Amino acid sequence: METNRIFFEAIALRKCVSATYNRTSVVLAPHILYTRHDELYLDAVTLTRDGQAPRELKLGSFKLTGLKDVALTDRPFDPMPLYDARDARYAGVTVFAIEQA
Repeated sequence: METNRIFFEAIALRKCVSATYNRTSVVLAPHILYTRHDELYLDAVTLTRDGQAPRELKLGSFKLTGLKDVALTDRPFDPMPLYDARDARYAGVTVFAIEQA
């Protein structure tokens, strides 16, 4: 439950989180929490992977149970311009999302 609280806080404050995903250290900019097949998922932008910036910034999906050692950081982020909380894939399954103008 602590992990869920961290993601709610990160989304509300637009702060990055650090975590381990598939034995890889990542820094994520979380945009939306939602359910799929009765499991919690997070769509986030990966800002670093093992300390290195990815070649391309894109919104990726992460199953919450796969994210380990999750911690809130002080690093702020701006929402990805192509992110749209009103996208059909989030309809009726959104738990919490960054507010859009």
